[in-house]
Amino acid sequence: MPKHYWLVKQEPEAYSWAIFVQEGRTAWTGVRNFQARNHLRNMARGDLVFFYHSVREKQVVGLARVERPAYPDPTAAEGDWSCVDLAPVRPLTKPVGLETIKTDDVLRTLPLVRQSRLSVTPVSSAQFKRLLALADTRA
Repeated sequence: MPKHYWLVKQEPEAYSWAIFVQEGRTAWTGVRNFQARNHLRNMARGDLVFFYHSVREKQVVGLARVERPAYPDPTAAEGDWSCVDLAPVRPLTKPVGLETIKTDDVLRTLPLVRQSRLSVTPVSSAQFKRLLALADTRA
């Protein structure tokens, strides 16, 4: 089965890459958008996930891995919501900013650009490789 790639967004003031690294693992909870929830449900153990700081920073800062695939979100009081467990892999050597992403031929079609409010999105294999190259980081 081929590996899939993803991007998750978080406001660094709410939950930063540094806190994620310090904790070593987290349940990615609180997603309340059906499309983003479906992306969570499509994640498999071992899939790689870019960690994006939204709002003020607007840059991809790290690489994580899915440790546990989708299960019921314990923070949901009602409704059919899911979460996954993520673990940090490594920070990006050079964070990749939104402006770079928007002007790059391979990356400009990322859902991050086209659906900016969506907090969990897929990343194609070509886009994954391009982001790593721009970040001067290996998977």
